[in-house]
Amino acid sequence: MNKHKLKVLVVDDSALIRSVMTEIINREKDMECVGAAPDPLAAREMIKELNPDVLTLDVEMPKMDGLDFLERLMRLRPMPVLMVSTLTERGSDITFRALELGAVDFISKPKLDIARGMEEYAAQITDKIRATALARIKKSVAGPKGALTDKYSADAILPSVNKRFSSTEKLLVIGASTGGTEAIKEILMSLPADSPGVLVTQHMPEHFTKSFADRLDSLCKISVKEAEDNERILPGHAYIAPGHSHLLLKRSGANYMTKLDQGELVNRHRPSVDVLFRSTANVAGSNALGIILTGMGKDGVQGMLEMKRAGSYTIAQDEHSCVVFGMPKEAIAAGAVSEVLPLHNIARRALEYFASHSAKSSRI
Repeated sequence: MNKHKLKVLVVDDSALIRSVMTEIINREKDMECVGAAPDPLAAREMIKELNPDVLTLDVEMPKMDGLDFLERLMRLRPMPVLMVSTLTERGSDITFRALELGAVDFISKPKLDIARGMEEYAAQITDKIRATALARIKKSVAGPKGALTDKYSADAILPSVNKRFSSTEKLLVIGASTGGTEAIKEILMSLPADSPGVLVTQHMPEHFTKSFADRLDSLCKISVKEAEDNERILPGHAYIAPGHSHLLLKRSGANYMTKLDQGELVNRHRPSVDVLFRSTANVAGSNALGIILTGMGKDGVQGMLEMKRAGSYTIAQDEHSCVVFGMPKEAIAAGAVSEVLPLHNIARRALEYFASHSAKSSRI
């Protein structure tokens, strides 16, 4: 008996993109492209006829804007949608709006040599289609325990250490993947202007991380920016890992600092959550609180386990509020998590923990 293949409908005004996407999808044993529509109006009829499991949707199209179509789709017939976005500032702004409207994730469309560029993204495209198919879709109203042995672990970037410096400065570190942009936004928007410094690794292409940080900065009480190398980490500030580099925590005297590293991919990602979490375990220990949010795969699991063993408090997003309950599920199974919470409770719990931790320290 054949296992059910994921039915994918491609919506893009470019005949070349439709052709390349169809070929990439049909090469995989677990999925098939059941149709390719040149615009949202054609897509609407194909959705009724073909009942796809996943829709890939171009951002900018004729006859009906991709965002208008997405908004109507998520209100009338919610389904897993993967956006196909151009590598431009305008494209990234529109993409983040699409994620707010209910799209699960996005893939980047290169501006030049499109066919070759899309082929280079083939593994990423099919991985994202699989993750999108697993997503928990909500109707719009507007692993094994122990160490990972994969050679592409955080060992490729930095070793784990046992001796750690002592400090009283508090830090919040967050890791996320599929569905993470909206989850991160909810947490950061809940933080007061004087919250501890925040480091964030979200799996995202480099052309999008600055736009993501700028968007958050316009919405939050804290200041949010794309991280640069060798910056002092300040209270009331959040630093987003740039899409081209791992983000690490380091120390310079009494100060926590950022470090960027363009080394090997870790868990097939750069930036990697494992790298951020391990560096936090090495440098901050019990002064840090780690949060692992929605996402596919295991990136961050080993690093969070190391954080917990170093004395950090660790929180995982619960299954019901996750878009994809992959990374949190694996972290829980590995024994790396101190507490499991719905997304809307995480920021408050983190602040309560820091407040109680500071009170205990002041009494010593």
